[in-house]
Amino acid sequence: MQAYLELKLAWELFQRAPHALNDDERKRLAKIALRQQQLEQAILTSREAAQVSVPDATLNERLATLRSRYPTQDELDAELGGIGLNADSLSEAILRDLRVETLLEQVASQAELASDADAERYYRDHPDAFCRPETRTLRHILLTFNNAREQVKALALFDRLRPTLVDEDSFAKAALRHSHCPTAMQGGLLGTLKRGQLFPELEPSAFGMDVREVSDAIESPIGLHVLRCDAIQRGETVSFNHTRERILEHLNGKRREAAQKAWIVCQLARLQSAKSMA
Repeated sequence: MQAYLELKLAWELFQRAPHALNDDERKRLAKIALRQQQLEQAILTSREAAQVSVPDATLNERLATLRSRYPTQDELDAELGGIGLNADSLSEAILRDLRVETLLEQVASQAELASDADAERYYRDHPDAFCRPETRTLRHILLTFNNAREQVKALALFDRLRPTLVDEDSFAKAALRHSHCPTAMQGGLLGTLKRGQLFPELEPSAFGMDVREVSDAIESPIGLHVLRCDAIQRGETVSFNHTRERILEHLNGKRREAAQKAWIVCQLARLQSAKSMA
């Protein structure tokens, strides 16, 4: 089963077949596969494992997924042969894998579900998580300079341009013609930004302008900018009713994960105890 685990983990971790990994990746893969094998042994020797069954359709679907990663069946067969697997041993290994997944899902399903009261408590205790900050849709024209003389010329150009920047279209055309920033190809569009995503020198103007307003020239570490505010998205606090389902999903996911971890710890302890007594 070690061979199949390494095959599966190679695709999951590196998106490549085992033979395509470098030495460091192979070492990491072998270490993780050994740990996974120990976990699987503890899980599949548990009392609950005897009650687990996997439908043929689920097994066939997993086999098809593996086959789809190889251009031809011959390449898959060659990969399997290289690690000591054939069609039968591959099916057996995948079935074992699916039994582990099914059992862990059953364990997780026994976790106590979070209540509305739990969700409300989480909402109150994490206010920052439900605040949408104000954002601005901004454009800019950037003029860079290498010395004081070029800086004066850039300021003069901005003085001539600014009265012509009467709307979004005229600003975009001026950006395309004059801006030294790659955003010139998008009419100077910087995107929809929140505080902290611009140079600090730009923020007071960027977040102080009204919609359709154009700033004076502002100097940043990379040059001179003129900003335009296309739109303002006001900040808001998401209501509990709006986010209730998302909170419950988050809390229940954590509880399911905790239930699985606690159960696995018990199975590992049981297996270790049995080995020490043997």
